[in-house]
Amino acid sequence: GPAALPQAFSELQAKAMDTQQKVKLADLQIEQLSKSKKHAHLTDTEVMMLVDETRLYEGVGRMFILQSKGVIHNQLLEKQRIAEEKIKELE
Repeated sequence: GPAALPQAFSELQAKAMDTQQKVKLADLQIEQLSKSKKHAHLTDTEVMMLVDETRLYEGVGRMFILQSKGVIHNQLLEKQRIAEEKIKELE
């Protein structure tokens, strides 16, 4: 009946608002991931310019671990790959 219409409308409105919130959140996450990906890329560019013997350290919790250039390079590539995947999922 006619009484069901306003309720259906307000439910639809609530659903639309919920969807809008989810889209906003996804956009924010995409923005964060893009920044993270860019940061990893820029860091990798710098790392790859260093001579292979350069002592590089990875921050793990409160300590730093000596890592090879290759290991750091692969970690940064992996970070970019994961960010890329998450961005695709969100889109």
